[in-house]
Amino acid sequence: MGDALMTRIAAGLLLVLAATTTAVAADREHEQLMADIRMLHEQSMRLHLAFNGIVEAIETLAANQQELESAMRRAFADQRLVIDNVGSNTRVLREKLDETNVRISSLSQEVEALRVSIPPMPVQTTQLPEDAETAQPDSAASAPAAPVVAGGSPQRLYNTAWADYASGQWALAVTGFEAYISTYPRSEMTDDAAFYVGETYFLQGDFQGAVEAYEQVVMNYPNGDKVPEAAYKRGVAFDRLGEPDRARESFELVVTNYPDSRMAALAQQLLDRLSQ
Repeated sequence: MGDALMTRIAAGLLLVLAATTTAVAADREHEQLMADIRMLHEQSMRLHLAFNGIVEAIETLAANQQELESAMRRAFADQRLVIDNVGSNTRVLREKLDETNVRISSLSQEVEALRVSIPPMPVQTTQLPEDAETAQPDSAASAPAAPVVAGGSPQRLYNTAWADYASGQWALAVTGFEAYISTYPRSEMTDDAAFYVGETYFLQGDFQGAVEAYEQVVMNYPNGDKVPEAAYKRGVAFDRLGEPDRARESFELVVTNYPDSRMAALAQQLLDRLSQ
């Protein structure tokens, strides 16, 4: 009887011990689980913070990229503006260069005409005949002969018109040149006179009148030395009148028909400008 009781007591103690052990093990598992949960929670928080940092970095990078694109667009716009300004300045300089070349040509012609218009000084040779008897010079024959003046010669008429042109007497210049043309239609200077009629109108700003005068040179004196320049200046006058197509035709005529002339190079420059 005593052994049975002791056995039962031992069994009960074992059950209690087992239950206690089980409870302790369960508590340990619970604690471990809670520790794992806390660790996971901390890792989740760290991942969340890291993710937020990445998002902020991406947003900052996107903002910087937008600023960079805006700066590049502004730089390209400024560069385009500079290029446009350079192009405009180049066109202005080319036009001024063309006008300067034409003026230099006109001045060269004016200087040449002035040189031609200055009559050479007559060489006065005074021959003092000797008296047959005294062998002394005859004082009655010592007076110099009066120079011969060419009256209404073609050169005098042309020089008079040229002098009026050079001094800005436009109406007188046109009248003089036209009188020369009508009086000496076959002279080698007639195409020059017709050309300077056009130049006179051009300098007065009458570009339509200049066009008509230059056309007379081209049509009436096809073999004259002023035809290339007249055709070129006709193109310039058309350009001033706002007729680029007709100006281009005149310049192309110069380049095609007179490729070796100085006017051809100037005409090509203006053709290039009109093509831009």
